[in-house]
Amino acid sequence: MAKQWIKSAIKHPGALHRQLKVPAGQKIPQKKLSAAAAKGGTLGRRARLAQTLAGFHAKEKSPSSSGTY
Repeated sequence: MAKQWIKSAIKHPGALHRQLKVPAGQKIPQKKLSAAAAKGGTLGRRARLAQTLAGFHAKEKSPSSSGTY
């Protein structure tokens, strides 16, 4: 329950994609996200939240030579 704040922080899923005119299902380019995060208002707030949440993803492990992870 440590990350319960995320649930309340995301009130309008997909809003950042619509504001940046990036189709849903595609990744937002890092350059575009950084530029939006530098802006103020709701757009900047959403972009900064997206950058924060991107850091929470676990990195994928590549299989070792023995075939196990």
